[in-house]
Amino acid sequence: MLFSATPLAGCYVIEPERMQDHRGFFARVWCQKELEQRGLKAEMLQSNVGFSHRKGTLRGLHYQQAPHAEVKIVRCTRGAMFDVVVDLRPQSPTHMQWFGVELTEDNEKMIYVPEGFGQGYMTLVDNTEMNYHTSKFFDRESASGVRYDDSAFGITWPIEVSVISEQDAKWPNYGRAGKI
Repeated sequence: MLFSATPLAGCYVIEPERMQDHRGFFARVWCQKELEQRGLKAEMLQSNVGFSHRKGTLRGLHYQQAPHAEVKIVRCTRGAMFDVVVDLRPQSPTHMQWFGVELTEDNEKMIYVPEGFGQGYMTLVDNTEMNYHTSKFFDRESASGVRYDDSAFGITWPIEVSVISEQDAKWPNYGRAGKI
């Protein structure tokens, strides 16, 4: 696996390192040892899949509050999406900064999202599917979010939102979200 640091402290883009021959290719998309060697949290307890019918579907920005704060590793398995992470850790040198990366079935990139980050994505084509692993089990009482269009972050989404849930549209701005 190939790890590229992002501008946000502790956040990485991960690419499978392909071994190709006449049959096709083989690549690792998960390796506990490789994550641990980089000092990253490597215990994943849950795997989730999400599917969106329409281009412009926005989901997020989501996170789980402590003590259920989680690491996520996100990958697009069909279609294309723009994944955004925001550093919500008050003591971080990159606090309130965001980073976005296009994840597609073709580029096979993944993003390692540290604890204390908000994460969301926008589909760039119809019929997009994503998969993500988490270091904690989902805890409904700890599930929270912040607004995808909060001016405090200044996120530049690549296209207009065409579909968003009522819950995601009503998340508070960061200053009123409560504890992370």
